This record gives sequence, structure tokens and C-alpha cells, in this order.
Amino acid sequence: MRTRPALLRQAVVRHSDVIVYGGTSAAVMAAVQVKKMGKSVIIVSPDVHLGGLSSGGLGFTDTGNKEVIGGLAREFYQRLYQHYQTKDAWKWQKQEEYGNKGQGTPAIDGTSRTMWIFEPHAAEQVFEDFANEYKLTIYRNEWLDRSAKGITKRAGSIRSFRTLSGTTYEGEMFIDATYEGDLMAVAGVNYHVGREANSVYGETWNGVQAGVFQHGHHFKVNVSPYKTPGDPASGLLPEISSEKIAANGTGDRKIQTYCFRMCLSNHPDNRVPFPKPEAYNADRYELLARVFATGWRETFDKYDPIPNRKTDTNNHGPFSTDYIGKNYDYPEATYERRKQIIKDHELYQKGLMYFLSNDPRVPADVQKPMQQWGLAKDEFKDNGNWPHQLYIREARRMLGVFVMKEADALGKTTVPEPIGMGSYALDAHNAQRYVKDDGFVQNEGDIGVHPDKPYSIAYGSILPKENECKNLLVPVCVSSSHIAYGSIRMEPVFMILGQSAATAAVLSINNKVSPQQLPYETLSKVLLSDKQRLTLNAAN
Repeated sequence: MRTRPALLRQAVVRHSDVIVYGGTSAAVMAAVQVKKMGKSVIIVSPDVHLGGLSSGGLGFTDTGNKEVIGGLAREFYQRLYQHYQTKDAWKWQKQEEYGNKGQGTPAIDGTSRTMWIFEPHAAEQVFEDFANEYKLTIYRNEWLDRSAKGITKRAGSIRSFRTLSGTTYEGEMFIDATYEGDLMAVAGVNYHVGREANSVYGETWNGVQAGVFQHGHHFKVNVSPYKTPGDPASGLLPEISSEKIAANGTGDRKIQTYCFRMCLSNHPDNRVPFPKPEAYNADRYELLARVFATGWRETFDKYDPIPNRKTDTNNHGPFSTDYIGKNYDYPEATYERRKQIIKDHELYQKGLMYFLSNDPRVPADVQKPMQQWGLAKDEFKDNGNWPHQLYIREARRMLGVFVMKEADALGKTTVPEPIGMGSYALDAHNAQRYVKDDGFVQNEGDIGVHPDKPYSIAYGSILPKENECKNLLVPVCVSSSHIAYGSIRMEPVFMILGQSAATAAVLSINNKVSPQQLPYETLSKVLLSDKQRLTLNAAN
């Protein structure tokens, strides 16, 4: 008896006017804007949760000057304000007990009806509300096939890309809204990873910056890096590089460090004690014990309060949650290697918190209050209360039509064709921990230079060069030097640029031109009508 051949699985092809790749805050805002302008859009998200860092633990918003945050980004913070006006939002704390500490602005701004400080689950719900209200089509856990077969280009334009599930996504315009810039890279767009030498763009704060300490994230007194203090023959302690430091201003492939922005709670009914991670080795934190032995006591300085007796806990000090020097290969790594890097960061940081809570080398005046803290039980419930997003502070950066440079981000220039604004300091975390010539340990790369005034971001910084790709916009891995990106890389700015990128994508379709050929007057008119802030005078 003859048997029928097995049926071939039919390849799935999905089409939309605009395809947005990514699940970040920029991705959601881009998709919302496309729908508002009457075009079809699909979000292809490798993430299950929407919002990236904005819903992944970074609730203590890096606002800078809030007056330059407009459009859908401002609406996001206004929706959070409305959420926290309800009694149900205050489960673990009364609103009047919360206080009103924000970063450069009050957390609860009654005048503009914005809330700049918030819990992760509240932010995620706002992104999901946007998705539901605008009926966004979202395919989650869909990962770009980064092989040569993953993308189809014709006459310099992307026609489609494929995901690892075998699904093909076709569109007229594409937006790469990932932190990594994977679609941009697969599309053949040129980019940079690491720190440029100061000589490349005539900058001051790029490249190696040994001995420059503009925050408190360095060793303020001498600490020996050796297993036996003062004895190089005994070998280096963990978490210290043996690499010789390069000359200041030198470029390299190093990138600023990553960490998880933990959401902690000190409410007894909403606190999960810090778990002992697998393969825990207390000796890897010996360097921190030595820092404590010098009298350092700034452990809790970045336990920034968010509602309901929780924190957005960030790196602070010479040895903290930043896993220095362990992310250099992340931007271009395979998915498998990235997964390993993320896991390594998780184990390092969980081990750090367990060490602080339990190790006898930790001073009692640190350990006793630390034991009152734990992971927030009602956050990240599907991930063991651990953030679902590693803080990718920097990865690839496009080399596009216009490169945003240090002087631009310091407000010293007038950039061409503005599509949004930034105002935060040039903020780069440490890139390496090394041994100085005098035999003591030190960190390098921590920069915090404040701009003269808020600055505009050029349209050309989200555009690839036209001969590289004619229908792609990149609002996250923007065309920028390392040090300028230190300011641009803030979540409100990503939302702003996501909206502007989507506006340009739709207008390019309507006008049958590439985004590079879209008349700026056409773009700026719509951006201004949508309440984007493009220049300082207009913002004020």
C-alpha cells in the first residue's frame, strides 16, 4: 500500500506597511504612531514583556529637563500619573508616606500631571494599554534570523526579514528599535562598537579616561588587588583585569558596563530574601570586603525610592552591581553567547546581594539594614522576581547620515533637522577595572559631564546612509559617538525618537520617497503638531 508523502509545512508570511523589530519603549511608541497616522504595523518582538528597561526595573527615570520630553513619551508619564491617582495603586504604602523624590524633578508633578517614578509592573501595564487601545499586532518571542538568509534586500531596500520560527515579515518601511541593533547589522548598515579615540571627532571625554572620576564609582583610597595584599605573586582577586591600561583618549572595543536594575522591597509582606545563587563563591566579593574595611559606607545611596516601599536599585561605588568588563562581546555575540552573558550578570549580581546579606566580612552596620531588603514579591513574578531585561547601556551604534558628537550633546552646536531633544549628562559607566602602576586597583570609564543646555537630536542620526539601506530607521542604536550616546541613551529619548522614526516612515510611504529624501519641512510639521519638542525655544 502506498503512503502519502508528509505535507510540507507552509511558510508563514506576514505583511504590514511598517515592521518594527524590538519590544522596547521605542518600539511601542513607534507602532502607536504608525497606527495614529493610519498605516498598518507589526511589532516583531524578541521579548515577551513590552517596554524594555522602562518596565524592566528602571523606574527612577533619567529625566534631565522634563520640558523637552513631549509627544507620546510625555503621554506615557501622564498615564502613570493617572495610575497613581487611584487608591488601589498604593497597596504597600500610603501615597502621603511616599515622599516626592525624583531625578531632577519631583516624582509626582501635579502641574503637568506626570509621574516620573514608578513600579515596573505599572509601566508594563501602560505599554500593554497602548497596545490594546491601538489594537497593535504583536508577535512575541520572535527572534531575527541573523544569518545571511535572514534578510531579503532589493535595490538597496529591505523587502523582508525572517525569524528563527521560519516566519517572514514583509514591509514598506522597517524600524530597528532594539538595544542591540541586530536588524540594522543584518541589513548591512555600518556601525561602531566601543569607544572612539578623542581624535576621531575632536572630543574630550571619549576613549580611555584613567584618573577621571566624575561620579563616586571609583576607589577613593588605596586597595590592594592581590589575593595576598601587596603581593603580586599571589595573583589577582576576581573581577580585576590584568590588562595594562592604554593612554587616555585612546579608542578601544570596550563598552560601558551592564547591570540589572533591581526592584527591591523592605515591606515584610512583599519581600523575598535574597536567594543564594547556584555556584555561589563568596571569595569573588573579597574586593568589596576590602572596600568596607577602608570605612566606605555608601551601600544604600542608589536605593532610589519608587512607590510602595520599593526601589530602583542601581550601581553605586567602586564595587557594586555593575559587572565591569564582562560585556565586551555582547553587542555582536550569538544569541547563545548573549544568553550566557546575561546569566553571568544575573549570578554575579545575585551573589553580590547574598554576600551583602550573609557574609561575616560585611560590617554589621551594612548587613543589618541589608537584611531588611529583598526582591519585591509582586514584581517580575514569572522570572523569580528578577528583572527580565539586562540594562544594555550601549551596544552597536550606527554610522549614519549624521553622527551626534560630544559638542552636540553638550548643547554647544546647532544640529541640522531636529526630531527630538535630550538633556541628560554625558553619562558613561565604568568600562574596566585594572591595576595601576603603583600596584593598587582602580576603575576607569566613569564620566558625567553636564550639558550647557538641552540639545536637539538630528534626523540624520536615525538614518542609515542611503546607499546602505533606503527604508530602515534606527531610533535606539542611533548614529552617535560613544560619549554623546552617554546622554542620548535615556528611555524618554528612545520613546521620542521611536515616535519620530515612525512619523518619518509613514510620511516616506505617503510621499513615495526614501526617509533620506523626505523633505524635513514635511516631517517637522507633523512632529510639531504631535507635540514633539524639537528645539529649546519651542520646548520652553
